[in-house]
Amino acid sequence: MFKILAIPVFFLFHPVHVTLTSIDQEAGNDSLKVFVRIYFDDFLRDYLLYDVTAGPMDKYLKDGQFSGQLMNNYLNDKVIISVNNKVLKGKLLNLAIKDNEISANLVYRSTKKPRIIKVTNSILTGLYTDQSNMTMIKVGDFEEGVKLTPENKTESFKIK
Repeated sequence: MFKILAIPVFFLFHPVHVTLTSIDQEAGNDSLKVFVRIYFDDFLRDYLLYDVTAGPMDKYLKDGQFSGQLMNNYLNDKVIISVNNKVLKGKLLNLAIKDNEISANLVYRSTKKPRIIKVTNSILTGLYTDQSNMTMIKVGDFEEGVKLTPENKTESFKIK
């Protein structure tokens, strides 16, 4: 009996603590397209740390769908993007949950010529000491990736 229960419980927890964030701006465009992927079960745990008044998460589910506004607020607080020393706010375009993964697309209004982009990513950093928030940025011909961790949540990129 114990073996039968142990197998499903094992799959509820995954040994990798990683998120993916990509930030993309096409040349001549005045907005950043941002994609974020995070494990849903990790998100639920992190959200309870983020909003201690949240209570049971089922109140945020409506007809099997997760609240887009809740995710928009969470991501704007956890993934802070500044362009030329101006903090931007993102707008959630779409949100999908499939196979225990959340995929979110956001748009951030920016400037056509960013010189410095600063990214702070604190998703799950209060939960896991081995958290890796893989962040990739592409602006025109400039492309760079970085691993942000609980010890190093912020990186600045000088766009050439």
